[in-house]
Amino acid sequence: MQIKRGLGTLAACTALAAAITSVSISSAGSERSSTSAGTTQASGASTLGGSTKLAAGSTELATESALAPSRPDAGLLPRSRRVFPGKVLVAYYGTAQTGALGVLGETNPKAMTRRLRDAARPYGAEGKKVKIVYELIVSVADATAGSDGDYSHLIPKSYVKKYIRAARRHHAYLVMDFQPGRASFLSQVRQLRWALKKPFVGVALDPEWRMGPGEVPGQTIGSVKAAEVNRVSRYVARLTRHQHLRQKLFLLHQFRTDMVEHIGRVRRHKQLAMVQHADGFGTQGQKLDTYRAIAKPRAFQMGFKLFYDEDTDLFRPREVLRIRPEVRFISYQ
Repeated sequence: MQIKRGLGTLAACTALAAAITSVSISSAGSERSSTSAGTTQASGASTLGGSTKLAAGSTELATESALAPSRPDAGLLPRSRRVFPGKVLVAYYGTAQTGALGVLGETNPKAMTRRLRDAARPYGAEGKKVKIVYELIVSVADATAGSDGDYSHLIPKSYVKKYIRAARRHHAYLVMDFQPGRASFLSQVRQLRWALKKPFVGVALDPEWRMGPGEVPGQTIGSVKAAEVNRVSRYVARLTRHQHLRQKLFLLHQFRTDMVEHIGRVRRHKQLAMVQHADGFGTQGQKLDTYRAIAKPRAFQMGFKLFYDEDTDLFRPREVLRIRPEVRFISYQ
């Protein structure tokens, strides 16, 4: 397991390898937690927010039902108001003003958009319509508590506005990604309510960085309960309905089966295009194992994350399009 580089330096994070919890899989496909020093590396910062995810070694066996075809938003809203019919969405992931957390922030929005369009173009094979997405980390996990004690901070409002303007200009979706530390997802999402009133702005929850009491980002891989996901989705769905907006993207990142507790209890809302976004880097085989172990295509549209630097033998677009269950949302970090 690796820790992706953060925004600066923090010597205290170099000792976190011994604290990472890994999940081992029994022959029956059940999980049991064990502590392993392994090969985890910390090249971190007081601001973390990168990626601790390794695609292999943290999955359970896929079931036939997990691989079954599905149309989770079929019949819920008129086709013209839904996100996915006939579309593949391709995103760049990261935060503003830096490339340390992903490709999105490596350049200014105009140059980034040109690069994103080039990456997205091959996904238009077989007549599929491609829509570009900016997945902007708006709350970044920290290795230190900060003045409010929640191990997370929001990026400046001006940065969010810059990407809202770019998304409007370039006809893109903007998905705000939350890494809340010890705060709740909902408390942070509420602070960006003003941005969610824009019709093209959605939400992504990253449970890896959702900490419980006494837990510190980078030392523990976080998790979230379905009940907390439901509180956020209900809030966003109500806002969307009251503002008379079209369907919004709602992403749930995951690379271990225990990262979303009782995922079967996550509720759907017709105002939201719910995406289960398979995270984690590694070889193609490792990534597919993880994807198939966690996939719930009867409940979600499926997403798949690619890492320019960390993945071994990066999937080509035509290979991603052949993955089953079908991938409808692809992001690059």
